[in-house]
Amino acid sequence: MSIGLKVPSLGESVTQATVGQWLKKEGDAVQADEPVVEVESEKATVALPAPATGVLRKVLKQSGDTVTVGEIVGELEEGAVAAPGAARTNGAPQAAASKAAAAAPAQLAGGSAAPRPGTAGPPSPPASSPAAHQRATPAARRMMAEHGVAEVAPGPGGTVRKEDVLRALEPSHEPARAPGRTDGVLAARERVVPMTPLRRTVARRLLEAQENAAILTTFNEIDMSRVMAVRERHGAAFLEKHGVKLGFMSFFVKAAVDALRAFPSVNAEVRGTDVVYKDHYEIGVAVGGGKGLVVPVIRDADALSFAEIEKKIGELGKKAKENRIQMEDLEGGTFTISNGGIYGSLLSTPILNPPQSGILGLHKIEKRAVVGEGDQIVVRPMMYVALSYDHRIIDGREAVSFLVRVKEGIEDPERLLIEV
Repeated sequence: MSIGLKVPSLGESVTQATVGQWLKKEGDAVQADEPVVEVESEKATVALPAPATGVLRKVLKQSGDTVTVGEIVGELEEGAVAAPGAARTNGAPQAAASKAAAAAPAQLAGGSAAPRPGTAGPPSPPASSPAAHQRATPAARRMMAEHGVAEVAPGPGGTVRKEDVLRALEPSHEPARAPGRTDGVLAARERVVPMTPLRRTVARRLLEAQENAAILTTFNEIDMSRVMAVRERHGAAFLEKHGVKLGFMSFFVKAAVDALRAFPSVNAEVRGTDVVYKDHYEIGVAVGGGKGLVVPVIRDADALSFAEIEKKIGELGKKAKENRIQMEDLEGGTFTISNGGIYGSLLSTPILNPPQSGILGLHKIEKRAVVGEGDQIVVRPMMYVALSYDHRIIDGREAVSFLVRVKEGIEDPERLLIEV
């Protein structure tokens, strides 16, 4: 029985998406719930799973095609079995691929393979067409035509995709600058790549945050000595018992929840002419995914233990890197923590994640000379932290006090355990 692979609902107000990478090709066997194709919306990239065990019989939409929610992008034959040992090239049996390979030498030499006597053969594309002798997606053909590329080495499956064209266009070295070069020479050293739907949404939301909120940032620094000592003393036992490492982020999530309770306006949002105070704590943790930055949410963070927080962060981070983040993973956050320190950032001003009113930015831990007890100069592992906030509902005194509360929780982690 043939089953259509339909574009799923991708969240409220999302009606269109773009077909991403096909993880299976025509003729491949698939298991029930196994990812078959990625569908990228303006909010997230979703891997479309197989509804049943069978064989992918037909790919109806190629990578880069625009589709709507509910549209069928491929057909799966339920219960079918893939032909054993049949190598395929984008759904074509190996015999067809061998014919194409046999014709290739003549085409490369500038000739054409003559049809057998008595056979008409398929119509040939114009000789001037860049993709005349190659199997390519529509998006790839357009890009090849725009750049005048005659042939491109195909990727897995034998079909030239947009990614293959981009790779071929990438210069292998920087050409020498000739005096008085024309704009055409400069254009040849540039690549125009359309924004992905996710990147367009990120760009739009960043502009909305700048335009619709009065963003201000306050800074502080934290001595990480005691947290690092706790991790060193109990890290091995924690890993053995819970199966996950004791990281820094669980301490900051706990410290943030503690500070949000003390300063509820940082956990609030502006809704029209009202301020909505939230007595629940859904903490977004910004992570770099396969398609860009996403902010999955740790639900009810105030009710979770250190181990539960670490496990949840690990699960969400893995899903983001594998492009398996779902819309429900991203919605409903009340406050965000962004850790630029993992990339080496020493100091930054994070931008709000609308409609939230606060975001905590973490940075790299760096040993610095500080004044300790008895006015002694000592070396401590220090971290700069930043709180960006919406000044419309959060006063400077509250913002500074919030960040001091986070600092106190990290520098005296026992407070987080006994909740004082």
